[in-house]
Amino acid sequence: MNRVVPVLTGPSASGKSSLALWLSERRPIEIVSADATMVYRGLDIGTDKPTPRERARVVHHLVDVVEPSEPYDVVRWVEAAEAAIEDVLSRGRLPLVVGGTVYYLRALTEGLPTVPPPDPAMQARLQEELRRRGEEALLDELAAVSPTDARRVAGNPRRLVRALEVLRATGRPPAAFPPRPPRYRYAKLVLWPERPALKEKVWARARWQFEHGLIDEVRVLLERYPEMPTALQSIGYKEVVRYLRGEWSYEEALEADRRAVWRLIKRQYTWLRREPGDVTYLPHAGVEAREGLAFWMTRRFPLP
Repeated sequence: MNRVVPVLTGPSASGKSSLALWLSERRPIEIVSADATMVYRGLDIGTDKPTPRERARVVHHLVDVVEPSEPYDVVRWVEAAEAAIEDVLSRGRLPLVVGGTVYYLRALTEGLPTVPPPDPAMQARLQEELRRRGEEALLDELAAVSPTDARRVAGNPRRLVRALEVLRATGRPPAAFPPRPPRYRYAKLVLWPERPALKEKVWARARWQFEHGLIDEVRVLLERYPEMPTALQSIGYKEVVRYLRGEWSYEEALEADRRAVWRLIKRQYTWLRREPGDVTYLPHAGVEAREGLAFWMTRRFPLP
């Protein structure tokens, strides 16, 4: 707990990955990814995953660690992230946690919830119930007991299922379970770009992904995993699935993708505005963001 580990976070498309790559040329860092979809092999374009060339420039931990058909949750991620941090520190380098999955970051930096382990059979029943009744009905059930948990899982069917599993199995929502203490201390730098510029970037990125292989990527994944595992219900992937199944046109799927990403970003702004702990906000982009990151790192993590 004596070591302080840096965290670089912010809304989706705010430039976290490019800033981390830039920093890697100036600091002896290794990146610990805090992205709930980059853990899956084969989900590349839709997750904006670092390219092989970028990963050759700097070591990335917790990228491509499980198959899309495998169950993966915050407990596994925190355990793997802490092991990666320990490994990087033991070699005299600095781990930089980078990502925008706020739920994962909160569990890492504030403590892992002490909820019971997942029950695959119950989760399968809840997944079927989710398909039958719809997300809103299940979210209402959770919100009646824990508005905090409902806000946290809104828009994420996998987390909704997990929260309801805990509630029904124990009679208590996940928020009622105290966290265990985190293994390290963390200092967080939160990128805070202006919304209009970020929205333009999101719109352009979605179009680029659709035109540069996302549809073929999803088609291959569906052939390999026809049961539609949780990974393929991520933003960007579930919209393309509906296009490939003939439920939406190309433009309808693209627009749905953009709207889903923007809803996520608005939630990220809300969550990160109340980020606990040692937090610095960086309301800049481009060169100014690089200067701000460099200044923060020099001040908080000076080289020996």
